[in-house]
Parts: sequence; structure tokens; C-alpha cells
Amino acid sequence: MPTRFAPLSPIPVLPPLAVSLRAARLVYSGLILFDSLDLELAGGCFTCLLGPSGIGKSSLLRLLAGLTPPGISGELRGGDGLPLAGRVAYMAQQDLLLPWLNVLHNVTLGSRLRGERADRNRALELLARVGLADYALARPDTLSGGMRQRAALARTLLEDRPVVLMDEPFSGLDALTRLRLQALAAELLAGRTVLLITHDPLEALRLGEHILIMNGRPANLSILPDLPGAPPRDPGNPAVQAAYRNILQRLEAA
Repeated sequence: MPTRFAPLSPIPVLPPLAVSLRAARLVYSGLILFDSLDLELAGGCFTCLLGPSGIGKSSLLRLLAGLTPPGISGELRGGDGLPLAGRVAYMAQQDLLLPWLNVLHNVTLGSRLRGERADRNRALELLARVGLADYALARPDTLSGGMRQRAALARTLLEDRPVVLMDEPFSGLDALTRLRLQALAAELLAGRTVLLITHDPLEALRLGEHILIMNGRPANLSILPDLPGAPPRDPGNPAVQAAYRNILQRLEAA
């Protein structure tokens, strides 16, 4: 039977916050992966980033998250001119659930690490939204991969930040679970400034209000124009399929 997500109260919508990154530079093992790279994220919009492996997408995301790896630099500001520190939620490729904590404690981990009182009621509501209301006290090793990803998504949303960065959050899932979580993310992240890295052009077309392609050496960013309709898009739509072929051609050309 298909998973049904609880129709509880909507996630609070924060004021849109644009993101500006200027003159980003990444040197890895003596190679310049990107240099003088500029990135602008429109406030309140869902942006997807595509590009070949090893080009620096994850490093770019970590720079935006304030997790600055060695060899990378850039000038990062919110659209209001202020630093982004404390206003970003980051979801890595792996769910990163701590095995010795139950699902509820994993979801509220950020608050507890900061010495804040965790909003237990909100956490339980979010677990209900992602279909895990009956698993709040379960340990991560008892959950399926899709359930763990949903728990990680609930944890990211509980951070209640205007900017959300996601690094291939749905990779490794079966096709049906991926489609369900994509639709859920589109719903729950509406109004947030989201940057999602993916290797799947159809996932980018399904979710992205804007789609960026990162290619070249040193890498540059280009925007995919004329997207067909508004997300979440039907992957079977002929216009989406045509856009998919266009993306593949651009990636192959790179």
C-alpha cells in the first residue's frame, strides 16, 4: 500500500532569503576545480544543481553551509548583506542518523547540541508529516533506507532555517520511494531557499524552479532556460522529456 503522509499543520514559512556567493575558488590536489565562480540563489526558490562527478558540487555546497573544506574560498552573504551563519540547514548524501539514538532524538539532535530546548511536539508533527509517526522511538537500524531518509528530512526541517542545502538526498532509493520523497520535499520546503545537488536530470526537472549546470575545468555555472511549467513536474510529460534530452546533451558536451 502506498505511503500516506499525514495532512497536519503546514510548516512555518520564513521570509525568503536570497544567497550570494562571489569569487569562489577551489583547489584540490593541485587542480583548480573552479575559480572566480559566482552563484546567486533566488530567495524562496527551489534550485537544482547538476554536473559530472568530481567537478566540485559537494565542496560548493559545503562552502555555502559554512563547512569550509581546505583549498576553498569565497565571499558568501545573504541577500540582506548579512552572513549566513545560523540560517542554513544542511542535509548530506547520507542520512547521518546516530545509531545509539532513537528517531525522535536524532531529529531533535541539533537543538540539544546547541544547548536549546528541543521542540518535541514539532518534531513529532514533522515525523507524522513524513509518515514516521509510529517510529519515533525506533532505532535507525530497524528502519528501511527510505524511512531513514524521511527521518533525515524531518531533522532538516526541524532546524527551521530559511536556506536549505541538500546533497543528493534521495540517491540510492528505489524509484517509487524517490518520487514520493521528491513530492514531499516540494511540499514541505515551499517558500524556502533550497539548493539541491543531484546527478539525475529528471529529479532536477521534477523539483527545480531553477536548474543550474556545473561543467568545464575550471568549472562554471549556467542556467537551464525555458523550463516546462511549475514543479513538481510529471517526468512522463513530453516537454519534460525534451528538457531531459537537452540536459543530457549539455552534460555530454561538457
